[in-house]
Amino acid sequence: MEDVPRPIAAPSLVERARDWLNWFGVARLVTSAIATLIVCAGGWWLVRTPTPPTESSLPAATSARSVADTLPPPTAEVAVAESTSPVAVVVHVAGAVERPGVYELDAGSRVEAAIAAAGGASPEADLGALNLAAVVIDGTQIYVPEPGEVPPVAVSVGAEALSGEEAAVGPIDVNRATAAQLETLPGVGPATAAAIITERERNGPFVSVDDLERVPGIGPAKLAGFADQVVT
Repeated sequence: MEDVPRPIAAPSLVERARDWLNWFGVARLVTSAIATLIVCAGGWWLVRTPTPPTESSLPAATSARSVADTLPPPTAEVAVAESTSPVAVVVHVAGAVERPGVYELDAGSRVEAAIAAAGGASPEADLGALNLAAVVIDGTQIYVPEPGEVPPVAVSVGAEALSGEEAAVGPIDVNRATAAQLETLPGVGPATAAAIITERERNGPFVSVDDLERVPGIGPAKLAGFADQVVT
């Protein structure tokens, strides 16, 4: 009886791997592995999110600090504003009041408060001739007239006060008044005051209050605004 040949067993996985390695070569395998690593590393470098450099924020921070250092503290501005705001005013209350004199009032006080500080108006006072709601000004006089009385021109004793002959109290003589005195009249500004002086120097003194209408710019309506405060 003849012997039947036995089938040859298939090579194992290890044997096939060893055969492939012998065929491919160790050198080419190492080279391929290194090339693959380089390609992977390059791809990761391209797709990664770059970290912003620390130096890029330094100029802005330095600039912000320098600007902040030059600004004064907010409290300093408030302190300066409070120190320059007046907290009190001093006025002279005269005329038909119970206790004429000089009084200190809170800044922003009204004429009515100044009269009250002087003991109130006397029975003879003509309060209708005053604006009781007006805000008092530091260094001025508040004169309370009696009915029919012509109040004197208010004179300031502060930095803007008139001096010498310019400090007129009572009706103003338009034939002798200076430009500064004339400008204290209602509705009379520098131009009108200069026109009054020019008219009296060229054409002689005014013979009556109504004679002021010969001055250019002064008509009946304007003259009526200060006629009771001037004389000739």
